[in-house]
Amino acid sequence: MAEESGNKAPGAGRKLLSAKPLLWIAGVIIALIVIVFIASFFIDEPLRRITEKKMNQSLKGYSVRLPKLHFSLIGLSITLKGLSVSQQAHPEPPVAEFPYLRASVHWREILAGKLVGEMRLDEPKIHINLTQLKAEAQSKVPIKEKGWQQAVEAIYPLKINLLKINDASITYIDQDPKHPLVLSNLDLEANNIRNIHLPDKVYPSSFHLETDIFKTGHGTVDGKANFLAEPTPAVKADLKLEKVPLDYFQPVLARYNMSVKGGVLSGNGDIEYGRKVQTARLKKLVISGVTMTYLHSEETAAVEKRRAEKVKEAAKEVSNKPNLVLRIDRFDLVRSDLGMLYNAGGKKFRIFVADTDFSLSNFSNQFSRGPAKAKLTGKFMGSGATEASGDFRPEKNGPDFDLYLKISNTQLTSLNDLLRSYGDFDVTAGTFSLVTELHVKNERVDGYIKPFFKDMKVYDRRQDKNKGFFKQVKEILIGGIAKLLENKPREQVATKADISGPLKNPQTSTWQIVVQLVRNAFFKAILPTFERDVTALGKKR
Repeated sequence: MAEESGNKAPGAGRKLLSAKPLLWIAGVIIALIVIVFIASFFIDEPLRRITEKKMNQSLKGYSVRLPKLHFSLIGLSITLKGLSVSQQAHPEPPVAEFPYLRASVHWREILAGKLVGEMRLDEPKIHINLTQLKAEAQSKVPIKEKGWQQAVEAIYPLKINLLKINDASITYIDQDPKHPLVLSNLDLEANNIRNIHLPDKVYPSSFHLETDIFKTGHGTVDGKANFLAEPTPAVKADLKLEKVPLDYFQPVLARYNMSVKGGVLSGNGDIEYGRKVQTARLKKLVISGVTMTYLHSEETAAVEKRRAEKVKEAAKEVSNKPNLVLRIDRFDLVRSDLGMLYNAGGKKFRIFVADTDFSLSNFSNQFSRGPAKAKLTGKFMGSGATEASGDFRPEKNGPDFDLYLKISNTQLTSLNDLLRSYGDFDVTAGTFSLVTELHVKNERVDGYIKPFFKDMKVYDRRQDKNKGFFKQVKEILIGGIAKLLENKPREQVATKADISGPLKNPQTSTWQIVVQLVRNAFFKAILPTFERDVTALGKKR
């Protein structure tokens, strides 16, 4: 036993001696780690000042404030806390706030022999208002020359290959601070930004975006991209929107003479934007339960005209443009009210179609895809059964479409505001119907509009007793003329307005022609010869 103990002693001693260098090495490593850890805190403040200064030197029209920065030599990471970006012209509120931003080496790509970085942002907040947006639009310095890329490189020198954004929010305030447009709970992940993998692919990078829209709505974008493409990044993605409330767009739409109440939007589609091809396709878009009114007044007439010219030029520019494909496979408007409020030239009235169901299919800017088809049903002025259909072909040599419309048994009393505005009289009973047909092609319009008045009663002794004498006489005369024009078997007044002839402006857009022809012919036909005949009878008297 003693010999065995004596024999082991020298071996044990050698093991102990060989372990000492390892312990020294471990101790040195631990000491270095502690020193590096402590030293990293001493360089934080100088590095914070340098980073903030470089970012401000890079940016044009904007400034940053960086209250806290921490650099870790272990992992070669840098963490920014409380970073804010302000527009110099309008510094309040800051356009961007970053509570937590961390950049580090993207270690996984070291295996591929690439030294790149990754960046993570938690709960960033973007704030934009109309004043700041106008200032940016008026700036003479293009967005690409604002120095944003240089500012990011001032934070971290490595090119970012992986970007993760968690729980972001984007807020836009138009004219009404009480109705902001807010994207919340926004998450974004973009990978392979530097095209390290699959460099031969057209879209080597992948990204996913998901967000809540105006509290109740939701949106997702899944796609692939080439962020390094020149002159601009290229992208191909699928989009999906669910239950987006339309009320929030009211402040923006008000500038375009539109009033929107209620309604939700859902849909899906895809886009592709590259150097050789640009496509935007709505596979399905549904708007339900909205009340939409177009507002026309003397004050807005000039602006409307200029806006129409811009729309016309834009439509002309994209029509049949090579490499640009705009498509709507299916658009549905359901359970909605559409109207126009007219207040100009001393005339004030509102016309509308209630309970509207409208569908549009195969709409495109390319002639080769064939005609778009539209169909509408509803209740004109809340009572007249309305049916409309049309075929619209892309404008290759000017507007090209066919339109049919039928309105049946509208209560005439619902049109009294219109009758007072254009005929200076009202009715107490009767129904109104209308049939119209329009064909536009080769710079020419052919068609007609034919209204019918049935059981129309213009003068009522009890209802009109407080009106002036001449007013009562005029309404009696109009009622008499209506009786003379009645088709006895059907007891209805019928006239027909021909609206055939060459287009005065063949460059006018399809939608302008539809609105102008129907509006002008409708107002002329709805009071077929009343005003003229009353004037003639007045002269005879």
